[in-house]
Amino acid sequence: MSNRVWIGMLAAALIAGVSDAAAQDLTARGAPAQPPTALAAEVRVAFNARGVTASAARGLADRATGRVVSDADPVRIASISKLVVALGVMRMVEAGQLDLDADVARYLDWPVRNPTFPDAPVTLRQLLSHRSGLIDPDEYRVPLGDRLADVIARPALWDAQHAPGRHFRYSNVAFPVIASVMEKAGGARFDRLMQQHVFAPLGLDACFNWSTCSDAKIARHVVLYRASGEVALDDLAGKRPDCPVIAKQGCDLAGYRLGENGALFSPQGGLRASMRDLAVIGAMLIRNDGSFLTPASIAALERVAWRFDGANGDTSGGFYCQYGLAVTTLPTGQTGCDDDLFGDGRVRVGHAGEAYGLRSGLWIDRAAGAGVAFFATATPAVSKGRSAFSVEEERLAKGE
Repeated sequence: MSNRVWIGMLAAALIAGVSDAAAQDLTARGAPAQPPTALAAEVRVAFNARGVTASAARGLADRATGRVVSDADPVRIASISKLVVALGVMRMVEAGQLDLDADVARYLDWPVRNPTFPDAPVTLRQLLSHRSGLIDPDEYRVPLGDRLADVIARPALWDAQHAPGRHFRYSNVAFPVIASVMEKAGGARFDRLMQQHVFAPLGLDACFNWSTCSDAKIARHVVLYRASGEVALDDLAGKRPDCPVIAKQGCDLAGYRLGENGALFSPQGGLRASMRDLAVIGAMLIRNDGSFLTPASIAALERVAWRFDGANGDTSGGFYCQYGLAVTTLPTGQTGCDDDLFGDGRVRVGHAGEAYGLRSGLWIDRAAGAGVAFFATATPAVSKGRSAFSVEEERLAKGE
């Protein structure tokens, strides 16, 4: 990158309102290498139990304004959201509001049953570990005014070959069911429960679908672009969206009945958080000091509930081979598994994300007491690395 281009990027950052500290941080790192495409933004933050140890950011958060991305900018982190939802569930379990092994229908006003196995209860533990038997429909977003119960009542959404708890199949639609259960047990909307149980206790300005984030945080949003260059999502022009949910007619959330549609705030992938925010979560997990969750609860999240044995689940091409409660364990070393993201054989726990041209990751090496959080935008739909992960994920995981 030429000095002229780099100076222009730095000036754009200052004009767009990036803090002096952020600008100084960029200057201290020197002119970074150019992102893979002119539209891409990439951020990588390394951390330990005490906090951030290293940070790197490059590219544009918003190409329309020329705003340079920083490690404090919130982005839709995709399926890492599931791990964060699990933190909220465990906080409610510790408060006595939820039971991981209870039939979730006991919390709801509607049944959650596989029609082929009508006598088998479905539990939060099964939903969190993708062993409930739920199968994603082509569209698992459910607009305001529709009922999630009507969606999951379709026989096509259930595995007719395996009873709940017997088979792994990654399911986004399982997390709206979890969110509905949380609402009924907690007496508040899912987005507000997550603010109460996770974001506020950790001191995070993070949110689902922009609903509880501050205006200042929203002004720093990262626009998601596809590799083709088109805007995929969150082109907010610095402002809070008029409606934080998908709505067929109007946006009257005041009339929403708790537990009716846990899909509204996209619990499967709709968390907006910066990589510094994820580093706070990762550092908390590494410390494991009982200040947020008990060590027993964190152990329950990370304990492998399912491990691929060659026939007991769908690995998505060797990507998922060990899974706890919304926590992936890497690598597996089993035939049919290709999940050594870091390429060093060391055990790590965390979660990956992919949606709207973004790829992301939050990974912890417990033995080393260290972790990394990262994302890249404008990534190609097919980007096979040496593992089942993408080239972008492998590069950012290792800090290359």
